[in-house]
Amino acid sequence: MNISNKLINAAFESDEAFISMFSKVIKEDLNTNVIDFSKSANISSSTLYKILLGDRKPNIKTLRQIVNAIKSLENIEKKEFIAVIAVRPVLNTIGSTKKSINGKLLTIKEYSANSIEDVIVASIHAERDGAKAIVCAPIVSHTIEKILQIPVATIMPKNSLDEAIELAARKMT
Repeated sequence: MNISNKLINAAFESDEAFISMFSKVIKEDLNTNVIDFSKSANISSSTLYKILLGDRKPNIKTLRQIVNAIKSLENIEKKEFIAVIAVRPVLNTIGSTKKSINGKLLTIKEYSANSIEDVIVASIHAERDGAKAIVCAPIVSHTIEKILQIPVATIMPKNSLDEAIELAARKMT
């Protein structure tokens, strides 16, 4: 079920269910805040805060604006996503599958790969799936840049590199 339908169903259930679902939609599903969402919905942030606190019930016009903004954000994220290609343990560290960057809600899709060949195949699949950019390991990013038409960003694991060196040093003793 898409996000807007979840919110509509909650609105028909009860005021409390609507408030709870609306709060969840903003924070978790859309990974944004009230101020940014208010701009998308063309509703004042104070009105949205009052609705979320239960101090005001949305009229039909406001509810329509909220649902239309959610649908619009859903359509943007379906069209635009960033593919992260890495081994499963790295992918498991991704906290959220949605990220608001410069006021634009982007989806992060994970592509698991265990070898260089897997990364090449996954990157081609990601581009065919509609990825607008790829994030991958430095060992393959240069090759991926040569075969894809979309931007490629390289994971630079500074902290994990330091931790791995320390672990190797401990294992040596």
